[in-house]
Amino acid sequence: MNLRLILCLLTFVPAIKGAELPRPSTPNPGLRYYYPVPKSAEPKTHDFDVVIYGASPAAVSAAVQARKMGRTAGVFVFRRHVGGMSSSGLSDVDYGKKESIGGMARKVFLDFFKKQVQSPAQVETLFLKMLTEAGVPVFFEHRLDRVERDGLRISKVVFENGDSARGKVFIDTTYEGDLMARAGVTHVAGREANAEFGEKLNGIQIGARASPHNFQWRVDPYVVPGDPSSGVIEGVDGRVWSPSDHGKSDKLFQPFCFRVFATRKDPMPWPKPEGYRRERYELLRRYVNAAPSPEWWNLVYSRGPLKLNEGDCNAAGPVSLDYVGGSTGWTEGSYADRERIFQDHVVYQQGYLHCLANDPGIPAELRARVSQFGLPKNEFPETAGWPHELYVREGRRLRGDYVLTEHDCLGKTTVEDSVGLGSFIMDSHVVRRIIYKTDKDAHITHLRTSKPEEITEAQRNWKGDMIGVEGQFDYAVPKPYRISYRALRPKRDDCTNLLVPTVISSTHPAFGSSRMEPVFMILGQSAGAAAALAVESSIPVQDVDYPRLREILLKEGQLLD
Repeated sequence: MNLRLILCLLTFVPAIKGAELPRPSTPNPGLRYYYPVPKSAEPKTHDFDVVIYGASPAAVSAAVQARKMGRTAGVFVFRRHVGGMSSSGLSDVDYGKKESIGGMARKVFLDFFKKQVQSPAQVETLFLKMLTEAGVPVFFEHRLDRVERDGLRISKVVFENGDSARGKVFIDTTYEGDLMARAGVTHVAGREANAEFGEKLNGIQIGARASPHNFQWRVDPYVVPGDPSSGVIEGVDGRVWSPSDHGKSDKLFQPFCFRVFATRKDPMPWPKPEGYRRERYELLRRYVNAAPSPEWWNLVYSRGPLKLNEGDCNAAGPVSLDYVGGSTGWTEGSYADRERIFQDHVVYQQGYLHCLANDPGIPAELRARVSQFGLPKNEFPETAGWPHELYVREGRRLRGDYVLTEHDCLGKTTVEDSVGLGSFIMDSHVVRRIIYKTDKDAHITHLRTSKPEEITEAQRNWKGDMIGVEGQFDYAVPKPYRISYRALRPKRDDCTNLLVPTVISSTHPAFGSSRMEPVFMILGQSAGAAAALAVESSIPVQDVDYPRLREILLKEGQLLD
């Protein structure tokens, strides 16, 4: 089994003899996050050494690594797919510096993903083959209901359909930290105050630095331009902010989105969603019409309203597919709450694309360019060409024995128990759009353009309020940094048999760097190895011998230093 698995990882053999890839057996629910699933006629209790809850790439690497070390493992999935965002449209994967990616993640994201992937379906097929080859069963549509504990240990997880799973070690590979939270493990959500860890990028970020993600030209925030008494247009926070708010904590999150997979090859037209409201996109219309020339409707880079190209469509800039403000309530919400938020994102993003392609208030040249594209007929057949998973950029975060902060990312601190490297920029998308009440000379610094001579006279002589961004940053990481094993495990008095390789113990800005899909897979593999060692010796995850863990990880090709 191990030899066949190694060959699969090295060469990605396109077929598996004598094995069928696991698939859901229930009817297709369409574009839904949460939907009714029948109760099991005869509820089953599954027993594994390692129980993994979640469908991200971390789930795949954790399960495969545990099996390679002789332990049984089962993966329990909330919905119908494996691979998380990597198999739901996020093909333009950020990873920072290539020299920081090792282990299974290197084989998947560098040797395969960047060179051979033509569609999200290929990615999911690869992950399912890896699990099948390793002998890991996948249980689809198993929604976590409750967690049972025996003192400091999780003893069993129970699912909404009546099934349950017992394990010796549990691994949370969700994007929200749902298993961790249901187990009562200490965690945080939202943005910490800068003062808590002596950081600069945390908390409320008033007065964002000039950036391609900030407004490139001035846009009036009021329903009746120039008249504050008329109220603000949708998508703008009308509260008055001051520099004293900078760095304070709050419970808000950066925005979520669907990573739409677009094509110009016989596309399906952008759909007009039920519930479409034209006034919802007034900000979009004002933004594109404020551009000094059509050259600024750049659909490849972040100055324009959309990174639109063949394949993965990114969300960048101050007005984009990112649903700014739409993520509120998701992380701590019930499954029904999340379904409502999910559908709101569907309507917002489908409406956004429909507006760009059809609204008479959008310049004709831009409409024509967007209309060249549409949804692919051969991708996401369950959901009519639309990605099946919402990109949850940030959820809860563990509070373990070690907290990764921006000081780690900047190389100001280091650790001796590395289980993987991070190297991507510290990054947060726009959290809020706010009103800048400044005079002309002050707010001209918020206008970024590589061609100042193209600023229109109206823009140059602007005297009123304007829209700016809050919460966005992208701050360079000078070199790869180590991620501590202690950031993957709870404190001993919280839980002794849980590992969390996705929503690791970190602050908001540090998580902005570590939240990349390849890093999730790196840390998932390390968590799988640690779990196998804990099972082998019947010890708490806090007592895993790090030198032995390190030796195993290095043999598996992980990069730790």
